[in-house]
Amino acid sequence: MPFLGQDWRSPGWRWVKTEDGWKRCEPFSHALEDGNNQLNDISHTVIITGDDENEEVYNTEDCEFAAKKRKKDHFRSNTDSQCFYREKWIYVHKESTKERHGYCTLGEAFNRLDFSSAIQDIRRFNYVVKLLQLIAKSQLTSLSGAAQKNYFNILDKIVQKVLEDQYNPRLIKDLLQDLSSTLCILIRGVGKSVLVGNINIWICRLETILLWQQQLKNLQMNKQVNNGLTLSDLPLHMLNNILYRFSDGWDIITLGQVTPTLYMLSEDRQLWKKLCQYHFAEKQFCRHLIPSEKGHIDWKLMYFALQKYYPIKEQYGDTLHFCRHCSILFWKDTGHPCTASDPNTCLMPVSPQHFIDLFKF
Repeated sequence: MPFLGQDWRSPGWRWVKTEDGWKRCEPFSHALEDGNNQLNDISHTVIITGDDENEEVYNTEDCEFAAKKRKKDHFRSNTDSQCFYREKWIYVHKESTKERHGYCTLGEAFNRLDFSSAIQDIRRFNYVVKLLQLIAKSQLTSLSGAAQKNYFNILDKIVQKVLEDQYNPRLIKDLLQDLSSTLCILIRGVGKSVLVGNINIWICRLETILLWQQQLKNLQMNKQVNNGLTLSDLPLHMLNNILYRFSDGWDIITLGQVTPTLYMLSEDRQLWKKLCQYHFAEKQFCRHLIPSEKGHIDWKLMYFALQKYYPIKEQYGDTLHFCRHCSILFWKDTGHPCTASDPNTCLMPVSPQHFIDLFKF
């Protein structure tokens, strides 16, 4: 079977499905090709460096190698010219086959699934942050050098988004706390750790994390100026319905600090009982009954006590999906090249922890 390209291992051309059928994608733009042609001209010249006394002449082969190196550097630095099609899905395979060599790693999946764009979607923001938090706790050393660099670039975008929009700072504070704790442990045991890269790079990253933590600590929430209808103007039953739709106890406490009315509603025993029943089984909270001074069960304390022993249910606006037929991991709205007759029956939502487990061998 012939291959296209200088390297015999080349996968050939990239194809994208359009309304008119499958079309071949050009890997480079015309601007980049013009730049490469200029670099090709350089490769056929003789380069002389040094003084008259110490003169060094590079032969044609050395020039070609240097030209190829400059092409790669030019392609990596010129982000505007990267117009080739990039799939936002990845085939999850755990063993080598004749068709596919090697394994799918966590770092490869992290790079391919376009988390940089996902954090701009409010439905996916919490999902990506939770995933980054799980990686920080246990899988940071499993990432390749490129994936680790991508990890911190995405983290930087998340921090800047929170600083600009003041959206869910508590979530990113927990992430940075877990990440700094992990890095401190790994850096102290640098002789035994498996961190990819120079130790000085990781020290700089740790200093950056501490700077982010300080910026979030000094974050001032902007007061919204609105002369129209506010949250306090809503009737009590509507405010109560809003509180009953929260699945996180800390969100209920935070909302209860807005007004005295919301505080009164946030202390409702029935509200916290429903929250406990939603997250935990009856056998679980029966083992940790906490009576109040009046002899009733303090469901609010129960919730936070049970949270220490058992995981709570996670809710996300949008998640990654796994196709059991194709073994492909993807964002649902971007789709994937499924060959099943009814693709919707093969889809399975993937939680952040399930995402980590998919790449444990």
